[in-house]
Amino acid sequence: MVTLTTLHWIFLFYVLVVIIVMGLRRDPLIPCLIGILHIGWMYSGKLVGAIQSVFNALVVAGTEFLGIIVVISLIVAMSKVLTELGADYVIMRPAARLMVNANVAFWILGLSMMVVSWFVWPSPAVALIGGIMLPIAVRAGLPSMGAAMAMNLFGHGIALSSDYVIQGAPTITAKAAGLGSEQVVQASIPLVIVMALVTTIVAFILIRRDIAANRAVHEKERQAFESKNQNVEITSLSVIFAILVPLAFVADVVAMYVYKLKGGDATALVGGTAALLLALGSVLKYGVESLEKITDFVRDGFMFGIKIFAPVIIIGGFFFLGKGELSQQILGKGAPGFLEDVGLALSNAVPLNKAAIAVIELAAGMIVGLDGSGFSPLPLVGSIAAAFGSARPDLNVAVLAALGQIAGVWTGGGTIIPWGLIPVAAIAGVNPIELARRNFIPVIAGLAATTVVAILLM
Repeated sequence: MVTLTTLHWIFLFYVLVVIIVMGLRRDPLIPCLIGILHIGWMYSGKLVGAIQSVFNALVVAGTEFLGIIVVISLIVAMSKVLTELGADYVIMRPAARLMVNANVAFWILGLSMMVVSWFVWPSPAVALIGGIMLPIAVRAGLPSMGAAMAMNLFGHGIALSSDYVIQGAPTITAKAAGLGSEQVVQASIPLVIVMALVTTIVAFILIRRDIAANRAVHEKERQAFESKNQNVEITSLSVIFAILVPLAFVADVVAMYVYKLKGGDATALVGGTAALLLALGSVLKYGVESLEKITDFVRDGFMFGIKIFAPVIIIGGFFFLGKGELSQQILGKGAPGFLEDVGLALSNAVPLNKAAIAVIELAAGMIVGLDGSGFSPLPLVGSIAAAFGSARPDLNVAVLAALGQIAGVWTGGGTIIPWGLIPVAAIAGVNPIELARRNFIPVIAGLAATTVVAILLM
């Protein structure tokens, strides 16, 4: 029998504050820092110990996330070299030629966005796909809004919520849930498939209806794009790298399968490959000047990585107090895992069925995702999954954590909140509020179906 102490209730109070702040679309970093300070003071009984706890929490979270920060930064840096070489244009051009009509354009544009986002993340992929393939898709008859929906749902939705190559999202979720990232990845596969099929099919149907109802408007838009020509200098080096880069990452995937590389080992392989391609591309493009140019690429890449993860480190530092092993690294020996204890206490006080647990996890991911950051909800949903796992040993924690991850990323990653999808809206030339409205029905339908499947698998 677990007895909840004053510290547990203080922790829950700050969890509630964080959720409310995020629900109001404000950043929760100050409440998280104050929460760590308060709990550290109560636990140690000393102000000095409390202040140390704040720093310890950030170090623990930073250490847990360091590997994924580095690999994402390197991949973004590598993508900048590809753009300089013109290799990105060569890579995308064959897929662009397949877009012969609006129906085909939707799926080719979306699938291309998904694949590229898996390897270089959605933010760089928006510029790449938007600059090269979006104009061709519109010329093929796909409305700009339909193109924006395809890029958004496949990139910031399917690719970012699954994150199977870089594994940033499952790594964060798994750390908070006390699991290996490969467990979350495997558990997410059926959920991601359901979410992907429902959202994209519903979106495709709605776009087809829009095209049929507004043919004259879309024809004028298509004609406007006909006048836009792309002039990209293609060299033999562009072609070489357009072949080399995809082959290198395909080889990584094969190596992961052959050598059974998972989690950090798989991430290390992808990161090392990106670093070597970055160096090679810089040398071949700039020669001696590459000694300075690569520094610019790396700096830009790491600025992007830190920009994404800086708030997540602080939020993660607070929610890591919910797990016993990490809580002890922050507060000291003997510190409890606050959310784990709460989960056990709930199991003794309230009969928790799988449907109720799944809905709570879904709601937590969506509410916290309202801040517009796809990764901010992950420490919370992972911690909640671990807490319910402590309460019900028969529960499949990995499935529950994957559900929360999908809910949080699809909401916060930028599919149904206007402030989260501005880059896609800008490059497509559409209103972000209208894009969020168009995405709403497909995404909500997908989340509902995915939750049902998760309940069956839990």
